[in-house]
Amino acid sequence: MGLIDIGANLAHDSFEADFETLLHRAWHAGLEAIVVTGSSAESNRKALQLARRHPGRLYSTAGLHPHHASDWNDELAAEIRELAQHPEVVSLGECGLDYNRNYSPHDAQQLAFRAQLEIAADTGKPLFLHQRDAHTDFLAILGEYRPRLREVVVHCFTDTAEAMRDYLALDCYIGITGWVCDERRGKALYDAVHQIPDERLLIETDAPYLLPRNTPKMADRRNEPAFLPWVVKGLAQARQQSEEHVARVSAENARRFFRL
Repeated sequence: MGLIDIGANLAHDSFEADFETLLHRAWHAGLEAIVVTGSSAESNRKALQLARRHPGRLYSTAGLHPHHASDWNDELAAEIRELAQHPEVVSLGECGLDYNRNYSPHDAQQLAFRAQLEIAADTGKPLFLHQRDAHTDFLAILGEYRPRLREVVVHCFTDTAEAMRDYLALDCYIGITGWVCDERRGKALYDAVHQIPDERLLIETDAPYLLPRNTPKMADRRNEPAFLPWVVKGLAQARQQSEEHVARVSAENARRFFRL
């Protein structure tokens, strides 16, 4: 299919034991590239190492997830700026706001978010963003910086149709995961994804999380990039498009977004 998974947490410990095997499954399933998500100082470094081991197939991001926003400091900011200079690091993030878990205070999250938007504006890197239960503050901050930023994707989108339209109005891409395949929790998203223009659609697994419910049932519920075709299947049904069309336009968008 030539699919591109724009967000997989392959630096996660759960992938260490069978990493090369899971990559083989991904390529066999039709993937051509995977962007490995960095979300902390440790995972940023590991994601870059993985990308260097598999040039042209794996790429990486560098950022600080809002869960860890209390860890933000000048040293980490300098490290992310340095990582942004490496060609394998194709985006900054994962960064943003998460008021669902509140692992870090709101003011710390906003400070770290703004700081990373500044780095993106300075370095010209695209942005891989996270938002959960924080739409109002997230939209206000992003809107303030948007004229200075390059491409932006609101990844793992699970919010309302109204929030989606707000992000599209800011010329953002929307990243869709296996949430769209969940007929229970994902029904609102299933009904809304037809509103995403072809040229703003990106797909991802967010592995090891969000295993699509339409996959064959297995004892191991860990998600992995090889299951991206199931996201394509659910998304194509929701958008009333062919799977081939969804695969093609999402891959074209990913190549353009990340300059692959």
